[in-house]
Amino acid sequence: MGAATCPPTTPSSRPRLHFYGYAMNLDLLGLAAHGLIDLPWWGYIAVALGLTHVTIASVTIYLHRSQAHRALDLSPLSSHFFRFWLWLTTGMVTKEWIAIHRKHHAKVETADDPHSPQTRGIETVLLRGAELYRDEAKNGETLDKYGRGAPDDWIERHLYTGRSTLGVSLMLVTDVVLFGPIGLTIWAVQMLWIPVTAAGIINGVGHYWGYRNFACTDASTNIVPWGILIGGEELHNNHHAYGSSAKLSSRWYEFDIGWTYIRILQALRLATVRKIAPQVKVDRSKAVADLATLQAIITHRYAVATSYAKSVKAACAAEIAELRARHGHVDLPSLRRIRRWLASDPVALPARDRARLEQAFEKSKVLAQIYHMRQELAALWSRSTDSSEQLLARLQDWCHRAEASGIAPLAQFSMQLKAYA
Repeated sequence: MGAATCPPTTPSSRPRLHFYGYAMNLDLLGLAAHGLIDLPWWGYIAVALGLTHVTIASVTIYLHRSQAHRALDLSPLSSHFFRFWLWLTTGMVTKEWIAIHRKHHAKVETADDPHSPQTRGIETVLLRGAELYRDEAKNGETLDKYGRGAPDDWIERHLYTGRSTLGVSLMLVTDVVLFGPIGLTIWAVQMLWIPVTAAGIINGVGHYWGYRNFACTDASTNIVPWGILIGGEELHNNHHAYGSSAKLSSRWYEFDIGWTYIRILQALRLATVRKIAPQVKVDRSKAVADLATLQAIITHRYAVATSYAKSVKAACAAEIAELRARHGHVDLPSLRRIRRWLASDPVALPARDRARLEQAFEKSKVLAQIYHMRQELAALWSRSTDSSEQLLARLQDWCHRAEASGIAPLAQFSMQLKAYA
């Protein structure tokens, strides 16, 4: 009886211990399957977009606007956060990035431009933009000439430079621990984000398709007026017009989210803005161009060139229509091509275009005068050896001839130009 009434020990307790052990194994399996953070499917998408957006913000604020163009100063705290985050998510070295970007501005749309779709082809830049970046990063001459002023502290020399693989590997481990196997996908998106958006879209599409606010000598374009997904870098033509501006938006309908972040950092005393694009000031009472007019024209040269092309567009269209009505079928270039010629350096035009240009001028003195006065206007901001007084005399003479030309839009543009202050 005593033996029969004793509670079972080992046989009955083993299933219980086994049950708890089994539950513990399930917990471990669940951790491996979901990571420390378990989210719905849309949550993982939101996380991936959020992480990549921090990377985009780091590129545009730290690498581009602060380091490459010195448009703003960042506090040590914010500067190092961006540098550390880029090491984790891209492995890019600050000196390499800013050197390649500065060379792009210095050699834009030439054979020496590291990533111009005008010389290398749009397909090459879109599909192989990251390769072009890596190739140029190996050019020691580029780094020495254009990489001055990059961070050169202990952590840069001993960790960030030469240990890019370590940074992205730590990001991989972090993503997997936090999110489980789906973390691999999130990490892959992070690794592809900059090569696709910056090396491909900005360097490729931003010099090929889009609209232009400013008639820069390069082919830069604004992809869309809302700079959100790529941190404001979508406004690439605005940037090439005013390269040292911390703010990339220019028109009232344009939005630069990178500038919004900079303003927040500024309010928190984590950033100091050094330069933004100046606004055109107009004094309608001015009847004669003066030195202030000259300075405004030089400062806003790309805006002036754009305004000129818009002002004479109707005159060019009317002249082409009249020539065709008077002479029947006449081999004249399209209005679109003429406007492109007005915005181009004659030296940069292909021989075939220059020949067609001369043929058009033989048929129309109006087109010839509009074109040549555009080139004279451009010479005002390219004559670096002339004194201010000499340039002012040329400007005043230009305005006088424009108003006496008999071409109404040209005369109106001259009156508008003299009001610059």
